Amino acid sequence: MSEFVSVHTSEQHPGIATLLLSRPPTNALTRQVYRELEAAAADIGGREDVRAVIIFGGHEIFSAGDDVPERSLLNGAESAEAARVCRGAVDALAAIPRPTVAAITGYALGGGLNLSLAADWRVAGDNVRFGVTEILAGLAPAGGTSRLVSTVGLSKAKDMVFSGRFMDAKEALALGLIDEMVAPDGVYDAALAWAQRFVEHPAQVLAAAKAAFDL
Repeated sequence: MSEFVSVHTSEQHPGIATLLLSRPPTNALTRQVYRELEAAAADIGGREDVRAVIIFGGHEIFSAGDDVPERSLLNGAESAEAARVCRGAVDALAAIPRPTVAAITGYALGGGLNLSLAADWRVAGDNVRFGVTEILAGLAPAGGTSRLVSTVGLSKAKDMVFSGRFMDAKEALALGLIDEMVAPDGVYDAALAWAQRFVEHPAQVLAAAKAAFDL
């Protein structure tokens, strides 16, 4: 049974699943959280009743990234395993055979930004802060830089990783880190509106359409 990650559907919005990350107060990512995310992604991928997926961290914060106290205590072998678990979770989210949208509130930092980049579309509040901040804690990213490079380009990705600087939603929109910027209280509704565009399509067709990008 998952402690921090859950999947929700409703009769009000048939065909749409919300993958909810809930580890207050910052949705910090541990090895357990990553494993739960991977399991939830696999569960969603096998459901014929789901046509689109919203990845959501709640109305306060998407994710402030990896749990730094946990990572700082890992030895070399444990760090390598943690990086593997991180990549497995993010790859599983990216591989969900349905359109996915990240509904981003508060902060998307480090591993949290990495999670959002696994989505097909990203909606954020105009007050959200973004960054690849691991270096500020004396750490390197556990993975995901390839998706960052494909999104913003090599030089900009390196600047973000080397500096760990924060950026606002306007800059994130200009760089392509997000696709839509809305008022803070409208993030989930905007993600829902994007997802609802696909609920009439057959699940198999959506899966095939998404798989076409890997050919």
